[in-house]
Formats: sequence, structure tokens, C-alpha cells
Amino acid sequence: MSNTQLRAHPLGDTAVTITFGADRSAELLHRVHSATRSLKAASIPHVEDIVPAYLALTVFYDPLGTSYEEVSRKLLDACNRATHSMPKGAPSREHRIPVKYDGVDLEAVAVSTGLSVEGVVASHSGRIYTVDLLGFVPGFAYLSELDAALQLPRRAQPRPRVVAGSVAIAAAQTAVYPLDTPGGWHIIGRTQTVMFDATRDAPALLAHLISPCRTEGGSTRGPSECRGAARWIYSRLAP
Repeated sequence: MSNTQLRAHPLGDTAVTITFGADRSAELLHRVHSATRSLKAASIPHVEDIVPAYLALTVFYDPLGTSYEEVSRKLLDACNRATHSMPKGAPSREHRIPVKYDGVDLEAVAVSTGLSVEGVVASHSGRIYTVDLLGFVPGFAYLSELDAALQLPRRAQPRPRVVAGSVAIAAAQTAVYPLDTPGGWHIIGRTQTVMFDATRDAPALLAHLISPCRTEGGSTRGPSECRGAARWIYSRLAP
């Protein structure tokens, strides 16, 4: 990365956003995560939090201890020194998440994609997914890459309430809703796995990408009988 590729922008008076590019890609996300790890390891004075996203990362700092100019310069320097390779021995963990494919949108997804219900289940449960990042609400993990045959735009009309545990798809991503929230993704199934629990030491079950992951699953006689199991491998960024 070079300084011409990175841009620093103030976010209020307590944060800096470092932009890495304009087009979402696995390579760009990898760079954002590499830079996030490097910034955490650097322990830059007065930095309070680091939040990665698809195209950028935002760093919150104490404005009483440093200035925007000073912290943005240090951040750009650290990001440019960031390695693009995964650190050896990075902690990772595999999760097997059982899914019952009986979602309210399952048949509509099949019609929209031209697949059978069994085809939708097979495509979703037979993929390798990675945890890109967390956002929207606590514990909501954006997982990619969804089979191209299943990729649909978000629903035109979001639902005012989507039940926690709902397994859904939108565009190139899939996710499990960790809480009861509004939502505009297509619901194709559900799981009883608790994705977020504020009483746990690590409240969010899934966290940012280190390793690839595989999914396994299948279908039986009909939508209410379709079952699969998804396995996600994730790693936690160092606190």
C-alpha cells in the first residue's frame, strides 16, 4: 500500500477514518484486516478503539491527548507498514451451526433464482464462507461468498421484526440475525445457535476472518424437512 492509495478523513472530533479503496473485494478486505491487526499491535498512544469495515477502518482516539493531524499521520504510517500476509499461529476456531431450512422466503428465493427449494438448500449449505466483519447490531456477522446462483438484492420492503436465529441472504452475503431486529434480507432458515449473548466472556459467537470455512448440508422431502449444517471458521482480533 502507498500513501496515494490510503486516505485519512476526520469523523467528528474523536475519530479518523482510513479509506483503502472504493470497490469491495476480498483482497481489499484482507488489507483492511491486516492493517487493523498492525494498528492493534502498534499500541499507538491515545488510540481507544479500531473498527474495520469493507473499504475502510475507523480509529477512535482521545482528542485531549493528541491532535487529528498527529494521529492520522501515525495511522497512515502504520497502515502502510502493515503486512499483507496472515500472521502465523493466528487463533482460529471452527463453528458448526445447524440450520433448519424452512424460512418464510425460501420458496420465493427458489422462484426468483430459478432453483428448486432443494437446490437453494444445497447451494447455501454447500459453500465455503468466511466472516468478513461484524456490524448492524451486536453479533451480526457478514459472511461471504454466497453462491452466485443465490444472489438477490435485499427485499424491497424490510420487515419490522426478524426473529433472532433467522438465517438469511442478500446480495453476495449470508448471515444469522443475532437479535430480534428489523431486517431486509431474505429469510431461508433458522438456527437455535445463540449468536450473541452479553453474559458470555466473548458475547459475539463469530468474529473477523482468519481462515476459510466449509459448509455441509443437504435436503430431504420438502421445505419443512430440509436441514443442513453450516461450519464457519473465524478468529478474534486481539483486544
